Amino acid sequence: MEGYKREFIQFLQSAGVLKFGDFTAKSGRKIPYFINAGEIKTGEHISKLGEFYAKAYLEKVGNKRTVLYGPAYKGIPIAVSASIALSKEGLNVPFFFNRKEEKDHGEGGVFVGYKPVAGEEVVIVEDVITAGTAIRESMANMRSLQGVKIAATFVMVDRKEKGQGEKSAMAEIEDEFGFPVYSVVDVYDIIEYLSEDPENEENVNRIKRYLEVNGAKA
Repeated sequence: MEGYKREFIQFLQSAGVLKFGDFTAKSGRKIPYFINAGEIKTGEHISKLGEFYAKAYLEKVGNKRTVLYGPAYKGIPIAVSASIALSKEGLNVPFFFNRKEEKDHGEGGVFVGYKPVAGEEVVIVEDVITAGTAIRESMANMRSLQGVKIAATFVMVDRKEKGQGEKSAMAEIEDEFGFPVYSVVDVYDIIEYLSEDPENEENVNRIKRYLEVNGAKA
């Protein structure tokens, strides 16, 4: 396993982002582990998270200016921290996010922050994609941005689960909307990492059993 992947999984655990137990995903599925960006509560942790996203961005997108979009609520601090981290690398990218309810006073609208204009590219930053529900909601919000292209989406973890069919949710998003979805690590990286410690055997087996039922075929 690449060193940065190990470092990222260790970070997720130390920050309390990666948890094991019985959870219900936004898709309604009962899952044996949970990635909760809401557990990042300190300046040190959010700064570190932004650095990982910035590293992934520069690796996949390169030194290209886009606009970062953080879907409410967990995507908001990710977009802010990633933009700060990118600025330290010499790439000054704007960011924006959405309100859960459209504002009908003041400046109005559903978006807060930079407003992309026709011809600009947007990169969505999310915590995870399970069934693709949140990304589809984001794409519905984006319809009001005429002439703006979605260049990519970045997430913490590819869960490698079925979406609405047999393909993974990430593959379905790519097919449906025509942009790539990147992750820092995937669930099989997490399994590999956990398998190095015998004390993690129960969690490893539960995740494997879950993937036998819900894992993507492609």
